[in-house]
This record gives sequence, structure tokens and C-alpha cells, in this order.
Amino acid sequence: MKLFGYFRSSAAFRVRIALNLKGLAYEDAFIHLRRGDQRQDNYLAVNPQGLVPTLEIDGHRLTQSMAIVEYLDETHPEPPFLPRDAAGRARVRALAEIVACDIHPINNLRVLRYLSRPLGHDQAAIETWYNHWIATGFAAFERLLVADRRTGDFCDGDLPGLADIALAPQVVNSERYRLDLTSYPAIARIYANCMKLNAFAKAHPQNQPDRDD
Repeated sequence: MKLFGYFRSSAAFRVRIALNLKGLAYEDAFIHLRRGDQRQDNYLAVNPQGLVPTLEIDGHRLTQSMAIVEYLDETHPEPPFLPRDAAGRARVRALAEIVACDIHPINNLRVLRYLSRPLGHDQAAIETWYNHWIATGFAAFERLLVADRRTGDFCDGDLPGLADIALAPQVVNSERYRLDLTSYPAIARIYANCMKLNAFAKAHPQNQPDRDD
């Protein structure tokens, strides 16, 4: 099993967490996004989007982090990442998609570079953009957590699952851009619970072999 990733990639972070929670060992293949490794022909042959992560597993080459996480859950069902009931699964997927579909895509590296280089925005403007979209998403995420009795130590009950796998990397991103989390106590509490677990802590960007400044 081989994981193509980058230490700071939120999407690769999600897959590292999932692999760790399932107890699956993997080989790292480092794709340095800031140096442009993702645009090289040898990696485009692996992932035509030029994005990370890509996971080689069971003779398959899988892309898109949430699809990978659900593949891992379907092929290695313990511990489960989703509730047993259809409504519960829909709720957890919706929480995860607030991050994976609404916040992250407009805040990832290629978007930030486009804001900077072709469009000419300075760092202060980019940080304002970045935090605006996290805050917008987190405000809704927080309300959904607080309003639902299914929220426990984690987003759904007392075991981590798909929503926590999506949430934790986004909180790490918010810390990089110094977003004040005071308005999101449920998110902060759940994130703290996540980071007490080795599966999350081991997957953190600061603990990756390819970490740089």
C-alpha cells in the first residue's frame, strides 16, 4: 500500500488519519506541492488531476480523499466511520462535506496561489479570504453539532468517524492562519479529543517525514 501525499495537504492528512484508525500500514511517496512535483509527468501518470492524495491499494489506484476514506471503511469495516442508520450516515457525510466540499476547495494551495500571483492580492488579503471561508463553514458546523443529541465526545457519539476525519485537518489549517476558535467551542472540544488519539496525532503535519518550513 502506497500513499502519495504532502505533509501539509489537508486531504492527505484525512487519509493518514483513516489509515491509522484502521490500523493499516502504508508506504509514503512524497509529492512536494510547493516545488511543483504534482505537475511532473511521472505523477500526472499516477493522478491526472495533479492532486494529492493518491492511494495505491488492493491493485487499485484511488484518488479524492473522501472516496478513499469510504473505500477503507467499506473494505476494513472496523472501527466503523459511519453510523448504522441511513439518517445518521447522511448527517455525518453532510458534516464532512461542509469541510471537504465547501471550505477546503476554495482555500487550498492552488487557489491561494492564484489569488496571489495572477490576481495580485497581498498576504493580508489572502489571509482574510482564507479565514472568512473557514469561519463561514465552522459557524454552520458548530450549530449542527450543538443542536443534535447525536453529538458526543466526537461529531457522532463517542468514537471518531468520517466527520472528525474531515474536521481535524481543517482546524489545523485554521491554527496556521490564526483564526480565533472561541466562537466554536464544540469544534474545539472535539478537535482536542481527536488529538488525544494516536491515530490523529501521528497523522498531524508536524509529525510527517517530509515536513519542512
